[in-house]
Amino acid sequence: MSERPYEWGLGATLEEHSRRKHKILREYFFQYLSVRCQLPKREKFRLAIVDGFAGGGRYACGTPGSPLIFLEELANAIQAVNAHRATQGVAKIEIECLLVLNDLNQDALSSLRENVAPFLEDIRERTSGLHIHVEYLDRKFEESYSRIKAFLEKGRYRNVIFNLDQCGHSQVDRQTLLDIMRSYPSVEIFYTFAIEALLSFLQKADPDRLALQLAPFGIGRSDVMSLGQGISKQDWLGGAERLVFDTFRTCAAFVSPFSINNPGGWRYWLIHFANVYRGRQVYNNVLHDNSTAQAHFGRSGLNMLSYDPSQDHGVLYLFDTADRERARDQLLSDIPRLISDTGDAIPVGDFYEGIYNATPAHTDDIHRAIIENPDIEVITPAGGERRTAHTIDINDVLRLKRQKSFFPTFLDPRPPH
Repeated sequence: MSERPYEWGLGATLEEHSRRKHKILREYFFQYLSVRCQLPKREKFRLAIVDGFAGGGRYACGTPGSPLIFLEELANAIQAVNAHRATQGVAKIEIECLLVLNDLNQDALSSLRENVAPFLEDIRERTSGLHIHVEYLDRKFEESYSRIKAFLEKGRYRNVIFNLDQCGHSQVDRQTLLDIMRSYPSVEIFYTFAIEALLSFLQKADPDRLALQLAPFGIGRSDVMSLGQGISKQDWLGGAERLVFDTFRTCAAFVSPFSINNPGGWRYWLIHFANVYRGRQVYNNVLHDNSTAQAHFGRSGLNMLSYDPSQDHGVLYLFDTADRERARDQLLSDIPRLISDTGDAIPVGDFYEGIYNATPAHTDDIHRAIIENPDIEVITPAGGERRTAHTIDINDVLRLKRQKSFFPTFLDPRPPH
């Protein structure tokens, strides 16, 4: 895939994959702000947003790009949060946001300034408690990164979101991703890249590793050469997803490797990096609210990438109703087995930490599978037992019942997934 930039000066065309990606970004960012601003004692929330490939702000059709989406959802979220706080008798919250907008294209930056200015003026006039400062940069992202770090360090920002919507795969170095995820206490990244370009890169950089990674999927080196014809096949999606995950799993504690569900083929990934399970948990839920927008090939339970195509017949998971029912069936067996690996009990917080890098499942489906499971009981801090899924709390404990309906792990003849 060529790294062809948008022609912002002529009016960039909004492609379907970008429309789907922006909807997910918009909904996740609103949920992010809602969660981070829900603590009643908190009266100010500070964050920084870095849009590394910001573009011109609006497409030729008038649809807003990512910088305007961030501004819109900042205004929407603070209004919604404060309206809820008012009903609870809680003081309003203020949000202080540094928005760093970077783009090498001068036409894009010129359009971006024109599109952002009226938004900021409207926010100043209509949205109390929201304070936004914008910095514009005009270099390649890797060249701007040192200045971006200086902005963040000078402002002592601990909550940071990076949106790195590059063309192709080569404009953000993996070491930069590592540095971002290690530099801030609370940081998340949305990162796009072309899977076709990544596989081409791996083939040239480490052909032995590529062959090893693709071997379980029956894909050889010669198959890579025909990637353009085969990338839309489900086996390719499974192999590519595993490659994505293995390539980037060391960058963060929680990595979502799901692809944008393009009718025309599986050409690029929107990856979400987070250091805490809550980010991945919310992201999974947003994907289910946008069923068919992203896709996963493989298991839908707690071991999403552990499957054998020749035996498990992994299928496409599109986060819709039918897939959620299939996920529930797998969760009913996966969850008690995971608990048994630790003994006979596990705190819910530790359970979340252990599963959210290995499941596409919705939180509600996980909780439902726990409550309906004949082998599990949920014990409250006071020693009582939970009876409904929506009441499960992070401070609860999941415990195996004494009479279990499955064999102990050491007696199970089946190979582990």
